[in-house]
Amino acid sequence: MNALTLPQINSGVFADYLIQSHFLDEVFENGGLINPHYQQVLDQFSQFSADDFRELNEHAKVSFFNQGVTFAVYSDKSKGVERIFPFDLFPRIIPGKEWQRLEEGIIQRNMAINLFIHDIYHDKLILKDGVVPAELIFSSKHYTKAILGFTPVGKIYNHISGTDLIKHCDGEYYVLEDNVRCPSGVSYVLSNREAMKKTLFPLFRKYNVRSVQEYSLQLLATMQSVAPEGVDNPTCVILTPGMYNSAYYEHSFLALNMGIPLVEGRDLFVDKNFVYMKTIYGPKRVDVIYRRVDDDFIDPLAFRPDSVLGVPGLMGAYREGNVSLLNAPGTGAADDKAVYTYVPDIIRYYLGEEPILNNVHTYRCEIDSEYKYVLENMEKLVIKPVDESGGYGILIGSNSTRQEREDFRRVITANRRKYIAQPIMSLSVHATFIEDENRFEPRHIDLRTYALLGKDKQYVLKGGLSRVALRRGSLIVNSSQGGGSKDTWVVSDYESKVIHQSMNGDTMSQTMGSMKQEMKGFK
Repeated sequence: MNALTLPQINSGVFADYLIQSHFLDEVFENGGLINPHYQQVLDQFSQFSADDFRELNEHAKVSFFNQGVTFAVYSDKSKGVERIFPFDLFPRIIPGKEWQRLEEGIIQRNMAINLFIHDIYHDKLILKDGVVPAELIFSSKHYTKAILGFTPVGKIYNHISGTDLIKHCDGEYYVLEDNVRCPSGVSYVLSNREAMKKTLFPLFRKYNVRSVQEYSLQLLATMQSVAPEGVDNPTCVILTPGMYNSAYYEHSFLALNMGIPLVEGRDLFVDKNFVYMKTIYGPKRVDVIYRRVDDDFIDPLAFRPDSVLGVPGLMGAYREGNVSLLNAPGTGAADDKAVYTYVPDIIRYYLGEEPILNNVHTYRCEIDSEYKYVLENMEKLVIKPVDESGGYGILIGSNSTRQEREDFRRVITANRRKYIAQPIMSLSVHATFIEDENRFEPRHIDLRTYALLGKDKQYVLKGGLSRVALRRGSLIVNSSQGGGSKDTWVVSDYESKVIHQSMNGDTMSQTMGSMKQEMKGFK
């Protein structure tokens, strides 16, 4: 195992790279040594001048532009303008053994959450046993009576889950939150890989990187596995709110890659509790819908009557078992950030196992003692609303002003159920090219993983989406808050493709990992 000190590569795009001892740098170990699985990447990147790398970076941007990889931010300043999703060429690498443990933890967690969702809409045993407070569930705005007593095909509710993780300075992974409604971002994982292979294919070939390209097929197989009973060749569709939705690129990308129709609510109708799609050949029955429309809007007859995004009567067809919905309505009650506090207990209750993945200690502001602690220690905490996403509505105490904390204190007090707080975790940092500085600098990162649960099938996408906080010192990685992303490489054996050759007389020796081969007759 070779290692170089940072001064040996302290030139070109790595000039003045600063290792911050109080954060875990995933590329460099303490003292400036390179983590061995990054050695070949560093060897390659340290050869680039700033101009060379800028040119490569532009090439990657063109790849994203040609793929149409964009997102929209809705704010007063941006006004929903489409942007190219920022991408950093330096990949994040996760060794295979490390990933294997993560994958086991992700499956364990989402299996338990699925059992929890079934329980809270049926017997409510976990509530009766006092493991999870009943009032916490019944006060969730995502708990819906529309599926009380209903069991979907395969007893699966959270078919698609996004689990957000960070790597702390102690080297351990921690779950920051669970997303079991409509987790987004997976299309960027696939697009990042495509851009990386087009831009740095010789480097990519040096590693045994686990594939991500099969995700679309796995998603389609998951949809087909939960088709209504008696349907052997189901018609599957993706239901989108339309082209003005911030994730519309992803909806169209997934539909294209799965080879299934992308539809809006106006393209579907319900007749006698069956769902049909309008086509030029006449109505065609729809069996499985991956809906990217929130619960409140999927059926104006069951939820918001003013919705024009959904399909009138859809919930009736669903409850009759004539169509399957991914994810099931009402799953949001399980990814309420206050419920997150109880996930370790939920795992023990349903699976009889100890949680594999760590939770971050969480304070619920509706509990008097914890509310008091939060107000007295706001500068040490991250305070979040329980039911929002995208990094909106968050206060990071250490970066806030006295006035901001005072304002937030009033917001919390007005609705204590809505807020939780967590200690400020030391998100790991990763070498990231900063265009304004024309060099690499450490930036905080997290990891969104994607898991699929179908009838008798489980799948976790190898790697997931590494999100980067591009602003120096920022802990918020969401794209809507100025974040970018990296390709994430799960490498099964990062040394296996490292080939060393040497000559001794007429004999050439070639070693690859623990394998050695000698060939004679070379002159």
